[in-house]
Amino acid sequence: MVMIGTCMVIGDGVLTPAISVFSAVSGLELSLSKDQHEYAVIPITCAILVFLFALQHYGTHRVGFLFAPIVLCWLLCMSAIGLYNIIRWNPHIYQALNPSYMITFLKKTRKSGWMSLGGILLCMTGSEAMFADLGHFSYSAIQLAFTSLVYPSLILGYMGQAAYLSKHHKFDASNQIGFYIAVPESVRWPVLVLAILASVVGSQAIISGTFSIINQSQSLSCFPRVKVVHTSAKIHGQIYIPEVNWMLMILCIAVTVGFRNTKHMGNASGLAVITVMFVTTCLMSVVMMLCWHRSPLLALAFFLFFGSIEALYFSASLIKFLEGAWVPILLSLILLAVMFVWHHTTIKKYEYDMHNKVTLEWLLALGDKLGVVRVPGIGLVYTDLTSGVPANFSRFVTNLPAFHRVLVFVCVKSVPVPHVLPAERYLVGRVGHRSYRCIVRYGYRDVHQDVDSFETELVESLAAFIKLDALFRCSDAAGEVDYERENALTVIGSNPLRRHLGIMGGGYDDSHDGVSPSSDAAEDSANGIEMAPAPKTKRVRFAVEESRRSPAAAGEVDERVLEELHELCEARESGTAFILGHSHVQTKPGSSLLKKLAVGVVYNFLRRNCRGPDVVLRVPPASLLEVGMVYVL
Repeated sequence: MVMIGTCMVIGDGVLTPAISVFSAVSGLELSLSKDQHEYAVIPITCAILVFLFALQHYGTHRVGFLFAPIVLCWLLCMSAIGLYNIIRWNPHIYQALNPSYMITFLKKTRKSGWMSLGGILLCMTGSEAMFADLGHFSYSAIQLAFTSLVYPSLILGYMGQAAYLSKHHKFDASNQIGFYIAVPESVRWPVLVLAILASVVGSQAIISGTFSIINQSQSLSCFPRVKVVHTSAKIHGQIYIPEVNWMLMILCIAVTVGFRNTKHMGNASGLAVITVMFVTTCLMSVVMMLCWHRSPLLALAFFLFFGSIEALYFSASLIKFLEGAWVPILLSLILLAVMFVWHHTTIKKYEYDMHNKVTLEWLLALGDKLGVVRVPGIGLVYTDLTSGVPANFSRFVTNLPAFHRVLVFVCVKSVPVPHVLPAERYLVGRVGHRSYRCIVRYGYRDVHQDVDSFETELVESLAAFIKLDALFRCSDAAGEVDYERENALTVIGSNPLRRHLGIMGGGYDDSHDGVSPSSDAAEDSANGIEMAPAPKTKRVRFAVEESRRSPAAAGEVDERVLEELHELCEARESGTAFILGHSHVQTKPGSSLLKKLAVGVVYNFLRRNCRGPDVVLRVPPASLLEVGMVYVL
């Protein structure tokens, strides 16, 4: 159900820009002849859509300061036109706010009235874009803006149109648009320009929402990997996805050229919106019980009240299936198949890895038989596992018995929170002799570091762990250290750790976040080791504490720490290799035709045509080592 709602929001990202811009440009038909209108509206709409999607590359922060004034002018314009029509044509139209007229209308019209409900959903579209703006504004800001400005403006605008139509029953509905016919002729052109600008702003909101929801789906392994560009250095929620952007543009133009009228577009957009609303109501009922711990009766009452109204509109929208409503259904089915196949196969691959993982002790036990050697350098083995050795690495070692002197199993995890604090990002543990495990946690709105800063922070975290691990093994010093252990993993907090190491007399170099230019080369000290990475002229100093224990115990511990840090230093200078698994998925013999089609064809096609893990993780090609692995699912 969540995937259906997500797919409908993405489908709405196709329909909303098309119908918003097309309906705004359609106001030209009141000023042009029928032939001129036929050949002018479609090209102008397509040109505006191309311009709109071409701007996404630059980010909304560059022109975002114009959005609020445009929307504000548009809402005030609608309010003014609505008040003008109410005062001039029918001051008693306020009585239409009485909900009893809705019941009377349905009683009189019966089936035809019920069917008409699917055509008026356009009045409610756009509300889902407010939820996309939650990434940029607070709840209270949206509530205040909606209740004090947006809702009153919409009510005045619709009441003004109703007042005008109550006195003008006869007009050529096939040639005149309901909104523009109620606009006074003297201000029609300025209103047309303002409406086009407002449609562009409104389209921008749902496009940004589509990017956001695809990025979050990707973080939860529910969407193929795509390139995510953060267009603003200050607001991480402003993102741009090139592949999705151009696909949305092509689909928007196809919908515009294919339908050529707002009726069919409105039916399509209405079904998408009401489906999202209905799914949201269902999920909200579950949230009330499971997350808010409310009474099931209260959740049931909520669902019955709102769900029954939405089900009425939803059923009326389905009647318009052949009149445009098939578009969001088709888009959603395609997206749902893609998301489900990708998520299902990703989970099965993870289960396969869990079932076939081995321990490093078992691997090292084969060292004498295989003749395993440790070569200079740091080997970063990327894996989805948080314990054990992945099957692709064990296959690599058994066939080529050599791996790096310092081995780090790196697991990059996206957690379902917007941001992870730097102090909570790295979890480091010891796997074996000079072998470590590091879990790197990112929120779905965090920006992944470039390879240089990531490598530097990772090595710093390893050095900090070596210190903390030595202190932890000594009970008299363990209580002085401010760190946390989670399942044999240590959360490396950057700033608290550096302050601690600075206090302990070792003099940890905290300039430039632990990295100082080589021009300011630090002096060698008896309790410090300097590292000079080859790729960049940086020097990082890891301090070793002057122990307060007995000289013999202190010398033994410090000697081990010095030796381990020295090996880490030498490995860093020798270079870093990034070891990634390159997966090939096959189905088991005797699998069903549906499974062969989904896994063997659809998933492999998506895997070959989406961003690889090396691109997502920003791994330099010169240091990349891919290990092929066949998954039989």
